[in-house]
Amino acid sequence: MKIRGGALLARAFRDKGVRQVFTLSGGFCNPALEGFMECQIPVINAPHEQVAGHLADGYTRITREPCVCLVGPEGFANAVPAMMEAWGERSPVIFVTGSSTHRRKGAGGFKEIDDVAIAAPLTKYSIEVTHGERIGEFVDRAYKMALSGYPGPVHLSLPVDIMFSSFDENVGLEERPFVRAKKPTPRAWPCPEDMDRIFDAIKNASRPILIAGHGVWWSGAERKLEAVGTRLNIPVFNVPYHQKLLGEHVSPYMGLADIHQYHPSEYALGQADVTIVVGARLDNQLNFGNPPFFPSSTTLICVNGSHEELDLNRAADETLLSDPGAFFDELLKRHDAGQWTLDKQWFNDNAARRGVWVDKMLSDLPSTEELNGAIHPLHVALDVQKAMAEEDWLVIDGGNTHFWSEIAVNIAGYQGQKLGNILHPGTFSLLGVGVSFAITAKMTNPKSNVVLISGDGAFLSGGLSVEAAFQENLPIVVVIDNNGGLDCISQQQERLFNSETHFATDFRDIPFHKMFEGLGGYGELVESRDEIIPAVQRAISSGKTACINVKTMGHISPIVLATTSKRDKASIE
Repeated sequence: MKIRGGALLARAFRDKGVRQVFTLSGGFCNPALEGFMECQIPVINAPHEQVAGHLADGYTRITREPCVCLVGPEGFANAVPAMMEAWGERSPVIFVTGSSTHRRKGAGGFKEIDDVAIAAPLTKYSIEVTHGERIGEFVDRAYKMALSGYPGPVHLSLPVDIMFSSFDENVGLEERPFVRAKKPTPRAWPCPEDMDRIFDAIKNASRPILIAGHGVWWSGAERKLEAVGTRLNIPVFNVPYHQKLLGEHVSPYMGLADIHQYHPSEYALGQADVTIVVGARLDNQLNFGNPPFFPSSTTLICVNGSHEELDLNRAADETLLSDPGAFFDELLKRHDAGQWTLDKQWFNDNAARRGVWVDKMLSDLPSTEELNGAIHPLHVALDVQKAMAEEDWLVIDGGNTHFWSEIAVNIAGYQGQKLGNILHPGTFSLLGVGVSFAITAKMTNPKSNVVLISGDGAFLSGGLSVEAAFQENLPIVVVIDNNGGLDCISQQQERLFNSETHFATDFRDIPFHKMFEGLGGYGELVESRDEIIPAVQRAISSGKTACINVKTMGHISPIVLATTSKRDKASIE
C-alpha cells in the first residue's frame, strides 16, 4: 500500500506519542493534515502562524512533551517569532514547514524561501527532508534532538513534492532503529569524583543560596528543588523570565534573583558565600556571572544537565555536569547521611527580609484616594489574584504589566495565595504570547479557571489568537491593564529624551471589552478599583471567554526606574 509523504510524517509523529498539532491550514499542509486526521491526532487551526507557534510553545511548556507546529512556506516567516520565544525558554517544539519543490530548489520555486538557514540559529536542529523514504528517520532525529541534553525547538522543512508524493507505507522501517516509539530521554548523572569536589566546595558554607533556572523544569525536578530548600535550609530564587518552579507560598522560595523586582535578592546575592546556579545560563539576566551581581567573594557553582549549558557558563568558579534532579537527589542523600549541618539562621534571615519587603511594597503603594480614584497596575494584579482559587492558572503578558504582576505574585504568595501555576513570556520578553499561553493552560487544565493579565500593547500584539478560545470552546478570562499606550517604553523615553516627553507610544481609547462581546464572549469595563474583584468573578461565572477592560494609570515599575536612571544608559542590560 502506498501513502503520501504527509501521511508518513503523521505516522512518524504518532509513533513518538505526539498528542497535539497546531497549524494554520494551508494547501502545502493538506497531506499531513489528512495523515493527522487518520492517526486521530488532534489539530487546532489557529488564525495566524505566529499564534500556532505560541500555542505549541505554551502546550509544550505545560506538558513538557513535544508537540507540532505545522505551517506552509509563507507561514514559516510568520512563525519565526514563536520559534524565537520557544528557543529562549528551550521549549522542545517541533516546527514542520512546507517548502518549495525539492527538484526545483534554487530556481525560484513557488513560495521558495531558505527556511532551513533562517531557522538554524533559533533551533537545535534545522534540516530539509531529502527523500520520502527518510521521513521517519528525520522525525526520529528531530524528536530526540528536541529533548536531549539542553532541550529546545527543532525544525523540519518538508518539500511539497515529497509531501504530496506516494511511498510504500513501510518505507524506511527495514533500517535501524526498528522500533521508533518514544523512549526515556538520556540524562547526565554526576561523576562521583566531580560530585565530591562540588560538595566539598559547598558543605561548609554558612550562607548558601540556590538559583534555579528552566533546566530544573525540563528535568521535572521542581519537587526535589523544594525538598532541597526545605530540608537543607537553603533560600531558593528563580531566574527571571523562566518557567515558574515553586509556588510563591512555598517556604524556601524567596522570589526572583532580580535586584530590581525583588530587592531582598540583592542582600542574598551580596552576602552569600556560595551561590549554586542549577539549570540556568549566566546570561544578561545574571550579569554574565560577574560582579556586582555575584561578588568576587562568592564561590559561584553552576550545575547543568548538558555540555551546551556548561559551555555557556564559563564564568563559574566550579561546574558540574549533572541532571538537576540527580544533583538534588545527591544533596538530599548526603544531608540524610549527616554530611550537611546548616542551621536555619541564614534561611530565616532571608525569609524575614522578604516579609519586610512585602510590608514596604504595600505601605508605599498609593491608595485610590491618593491617586484621585485612578487604578494602580499593582492594584490590578493583587486584586485579580484575590478573585482566583488555588487551582487556577495565572498568565502574565506585557512590559510594565509583567513587572508589576511579578511583584504582586510574590506579595500574594507570601500572604498565602496559592495558584495552580503561572505562565509568562520567556527570555526574549516577546509581547503577545499571553492569550495563546492562556488557551493552552485551559486545554491542559480544563477544570481550572485561567486568567490572563495583559498590557494593552501586549494584547494588541497577539490578541487575535483569542478566536481559538472561542473556536475550541476553551473559555479564558483576559484582564487588560489598559493605560492607553506602551507605558514601559513611554517611561523610558521620558528619562532618555532631552525633552522629557514620550513619542509614538500612545493608543486611542480602545473598547477591548466590546470586542469580546462582539465575538460572543463576556465583556466588562472597570474604572474603579472596588469593581475589579467582582468583575473578575462575574467573568469567571459567565463560563465564556471574557474580557475585563481595566482603565489604569501608568506607574513606573522598579525595574524600569532602575534601568533608566541615567539618560546615557536606558537599557535593561
